[in-house]
Amino acid sequence: MTARHTTRAPGPLDGPPDRAPGGSAAGSPDGSAAESPDGSATWEELVTAALLGAERRTPPGGSARALLDRAAVATVRARAGLRPAAAGPRPQPAEPDPRRPLPPAAVARLEHLLSRSGRPGQATGPTSLRLDLGELLPEWLTLAREEGYRAPPALIPALLDAARARTDLRAEVLSFVGPRGRWLAELRSEWRFALRTATRGPGAPPERAADVRRTWEEGLFAERVSLLTAVRGQDPAAGRELLASTWSTERAEDRLMFLDSLRAGLSAEDEPFLEAALGDRSRNVRATAAELLSALPGSALARRMSVRARGCVSLDRASGEAGRLVVEPPYECDSGMRRDGVTADPPAGRGARSWWLVQVVESAPLTDWVAHLGGRGPAELVALPVADDWRADLHASWAWAAVRQRNAEWAAALLGNPTAPVHETPGDPARLLAVLPSDARAAWVAGFVGAHGLSDAFRVLGSCAVPWATGLGRVVVDALEIAREAGSYPWSFSGVLGLAERCLDPAQADRLAPLAARPDEPEDAAPGAAGYWSDAFDRLVCTLRIRAEMRAELRQERQAGAAGPAGAAAR
Repeated sequence: MTARHTTRAPGPLDGPPDRAPGGSAAGSPDGSAAESPDGSATWEELVTAALLGAERRTPPGGSARALLDRAAVATVRARAGLRPAAAGPRPQPAEPDPRRPLPPAAVARLEHLLSRSGRPGQATGPTSLRLDLGELLPEWLTLAREEGYRAPPALIPALLDAARARTDLRAEVLSFVGPRGRWLAELRSEWRFALRTATRGPGAPPERAADVRRTWEEGLFAERVSLLTAVRGQDPAAGRELLASTWSTERAEDRLMFLDSLRAGLSAEDEPFLEAALGDRSRNVRATAAELLSALPGSALARRMSVRARGCVSLDRASGEAGRLVVEPPYECDSGMRRDGVTADPPAGRGARSWWLVQVVESAPLTDWVAHLGGRGPAELVALPVADDWRADLHASWAWAAVRQRNAEWAAALLGNPTAPVHETPGDPARLLAVLPSDARAAWVAGFVGAHGLSDAFRVLGSCAVPWATGLGRVVVDALEIAREAGSYPWSFSGVLGLAERCLDPAQADRLAPLAARPDEPEDAAPGAAGYWSDAFDRLVCTLRIRAEMRAELRQERQAGAAGPAGAAAR
């Protein structure tokens, strides 16, 4: 056997061949440098000859080629004779994960989703729209958590890599990989984020106190925000105490972000902390504290704002049987208003008194208006005329108050009839919809899409629960079909089509399949629109079928158990 050119000889900076523990050269019991095969030159002599060059000194063996041969053989000999190092302590095994293992079909599906590419032939249109399976990972992870499965050990590295690359997956991935994933993260620096990020899903036991404290004191800012939000969601009091422990030493911009995390689980117990934050040296922190306090109708700040707001709005019965609302905005922004979060300086183009009015009214408890304005309910009050063109400001203030206080009755009254013109809805319709129960939300959005089409529907559709209710899904598909038949530019509806892929009930796939057929292109249609629509519906149908398969794979054990003793025996 010849070692010619099969192993690189160490360079001048590499040092001698690998040494055994204690500094001895491998295969050299007395610690001397390894010799070449014929014993005529030590390793140091070979390196010296290589550095000087054959023209200055005749190398061992008589030529440069022979020198390299000897160095290669010496290297192989030294490495082959490396003395084994003393064994280190074995790492402690990961904590047991009591959850069920994934069914084989679900494991295979997860491998495909992590690959972030579609299977050949899934999209058959001529434009070759490929499905981005990575977009289905959030739904798959949620379903797997709800079914109580644990991650396959072989896929944990790929899952951790996905969570490292996509923060939107991080919470679900870290919950799914469980204790084995956290154990593995301790062994590789790229995954250390898993040790500093809250990994518990809903219903899971709280994080260890030592881990929480370490992350809170040593973690990066984003990791601390994530931790505080997670702890707050599990134990509001513990989250507030964690924030209070370092509040005085935090930077103003960090205090602002941390304070915002108190929205989760906000209660009257948070009032003392928030009331103290009204005296913060940062104006933005004061404003956020005031906003949170105004979401607590029983807080002292809400009562103060109620007194101010009722002084600005009154009912004028002399104008007719129903009456009308009269608005008199504040004439000044005094020190008390400023301490309670009212910003004195209005934005450009906004009147100061109008600006103060909106801030005061949106911070007042909505329940106080019924008694103050003649016992009328929210729908009646919203229907009353408002004198002197103050209607838009007053209704916008009520809309923000409904969102803050999560008042569904007021939100429904302000949303009004979904068939009304879009500009008549005060505030942000999507935020108001988020306050309503899911069935009422879907019904309102279905009426909106049916009346106005899809041009203004993207935001309100995004507020609906997934999967969309049957009625809402049918209205959206009908609107897409109408747009296709009209020859509309299909690229204008790409956002809605993307939502439909993730939000439509997967059971609708077979009903939608005929829409993937390529129709004749109308003469006045956008060039290429017919083909694009065909491909878009083809992609939609394919995605829905994949989602249906995902659900079936993850629920097969439950379905087998429901089949009776035979199913239980099969498990």
